[in-house]
Amino acid sequence: MITADEIVARIRGALPDAQVSVQDTGGGDHWSAVVVSAAFEGKSRVQQHQMVQAPLRDKIQDNSIHALQLRTLTPAQAAQG
Repeated sequence: MITADEIVARIRGALPDAQVSVQDTGGGDHWSAVVVSAAFEGKSRVQQHQMVQAPLRDKIQDNSIHALQLRTLTPAQAAQG
């Protein structure tokens, strides 16, 4: 089983400037995350999600993370609310 702290650490390892909020949405294998990073500038939503999923790939593949709902934002988008 993976913890919220480990998910946050892995995302920040790949996106050091990221502001990350993670919530367990059920059973310890369903998660929701909001990630804000300047690295998302100029990237499509799919590319942004791939950037977040990459450091979690092994945990997704071994089903430690069965579901991951993502909301990705640039700092400017986050400032707009």
